[in-house]
Amino acid sequence: MNDERTMLSGAAISLFTDLCPPDVVRAAEETGWPGPLWQALSEAGFPWISVPEERGGSGGEVADACALLQAAGRFAAPVPLAETGLLAGWALSSAGLPLPAGPATVAVGHRDDTVELTGAPGSWRLRGRLHRVPWASSSDRVVVIARRGDEHFVVAVRPQDARLEPGRNLAGEPRDTVHLDDVAPGDDAVAVAPAEVTPAAMMLRGALARAALMSGALARVADLTVRYTGERHQFGRPIARFQAVQHHLVRIAEQTQAATMAVTVAAENARPALDSFDAAAAKIVAGEAANIATAAAHQAHGAIGMTKEYELGQLSRRLWSWRDEFGSEQYWSGQLGRQLAAAPTEALWPRLSRGLTTGS
Repeated sequence: MNDERTMLSGAAISLFTDLCPPDVVRAAEETGWPGPLWQALSEAGFPWISVPEERGGSGGEVADACALLQAAGRFAAPVPLAETGLLAGWALSSAGLPLPAGPATVAVGHRDDTVELTGAPGSWRLRGRLHRVPWASSSDRVVVIARRGDEHFVVAVRPQDARLEPGRNLAGEPRDTVHLDDVAPGDDAVAVAPAEVTPAAMMLRGALARAALMSGALARVADLTVRYTGERHQFGRPIARFQAVQHHLVRIAEQTQAATMAVTVAAENARPALDSFDAAAAKIVAGEAANIATAAAHQAHGAIGMTKEYELGQLSRRLWSWRDEFGSEQYWSGQLGRQLAAAPTEALWPRLSRGLTTGS
């Protein structure tokens, strides 16, 4: 991590420490939106990191956005940071559309989604239904990639123009169904999608974003478990000194490092664009790590880890939810398998052993 990225991460952690303690996360799960936290993030320009400055963003690279998301994951931050910049901001800026002043989100990847764009400039019409859209009810814009004939279009929809059916994931984060009942977007909200902006590309960026959040959450799970087992005494000594508990701690540390390294490689190699192998691998590794590490953490904590008041539960529920969003590890394993099977045999080892291709 370079010096600028280290400073960015430090500033984000400081902000989250002050404005996103567990009680704020718990309140957001009940009321839906932490206004002061989002305002502070916006004033710092954090939501639009990785969106070019000439397009209205904060500049920076994908790796900078992932560093920010890792910090957000540590604190289970209940805001659409990933959706606003790395996903919606990327699609809008690439298509030459203006960024919204507030949070934004994207709808992509659900097997039951249907979107149809008809008409022409001055008479656009959008119809369809979008399932489990992250933070739709809290966003200024929902960005969709719609098809008209053989062309793809980027369309920015105002939530008030759609019909929203509220929903939540296991972590209490909004995942709403968006009904597009003959919505009429303005010309300033519709643009032909550039070649690089496709549903598959959006899905891949979402996978990396979720993997970054997960690696940050796993780091916090590791910290909590080390602290708790060091403070909790049984038979006159900390339970961290028992071999069975030490085994749990080692497994959590191993999985956390594996997820962090996978995200780092994928983020650093995203120059000029995401590498599908790296990003898919990061989502697979992070998903498997979440499964193993949360099981070990809850075994080490016992019953307290499941209580609503304790921080571990907030992190675990997000890790379990994020595993399935933008493609589970099973989905991306299938994608990688097909990609490798289609490549020449001699390309396999260089692909697996490539590692970082750019400096940090």
